[in-house]
Amino acid sequence: MRILLAEDDAMIGQAIHDALRDAALTVDWVRDGAMALSTLGHQHYDALLLDLGLPGKDGFAVLHSLRARGSELPVLIITARDALDDRVHGLDGGADDYVIKPFAMAELLARLRAVSRRRAGNAFPLLDNGVLTLDPATRQATRRGAETTQLSAREFALLHALMLRPGTLLSRSELEDRIYGFGEEVESNAVEYLIYALRRKLGQDAIRNVRGIGWMVSRNG
Repeated sequence: MRILLAEDDAMIGQAIHDALRDAALTVDWVRDGAMALSTLGHQHYDALLLDLGLPGKDGFAVLHSLRARGSELPVLIITARDALDDRVHGLDGGADDYVIKPFAMAELLARLRAVSRRRAGNAFPLLDNGVLTLDPATRQATRRGAETTQLSAREFALLHALMLRPGTLLSRSELEDRIYGFGEEVESNAVEYLIYALRRKLGQDAIRNVRGIGWMVSRNG
């Protein structure tokens, strides 16, 4: 998943950024509301972690603008504001979850996975297309009838993007968006190399290619 983190506190932002990266998520970090909206207008994300106390446009204003655009992007508010009125305002304003600081990163990651599952229409903790099973909590993949295998961070990021949308072709640029954040150099043939590595672990037919268009995993086997 590619996550946008909107947090103005340098210490908190760095801690969340590093923890998300350690969990094999691609994360971009902005520090004010206007930049969050501008970035969301030009880049695809799978979720927004939104602090309420942003300079300029605060978190509520960002959320209102985002929903006014018709965006269905999952939004998790992360804030020290624990008043009932703030929680109700945030959730009724279109947030998918409201997480009060301080929080354990394990909980935040679990809430991200839960929101991702709901938006994908999948209530189960594992992603399964009938051939492959992917556990986002452990970054482990299993092919039916075979042993479980551990994936690297970027292998997981690529396979997770495909497993969230089985039967849908994703282009090279769409996959690169899921595995590279701001300022990271896109390595030549990185997508092909990762798919080659995944096929070695999970079988040559685990990921299908339509030449010149993109890659996909099958839907329901």
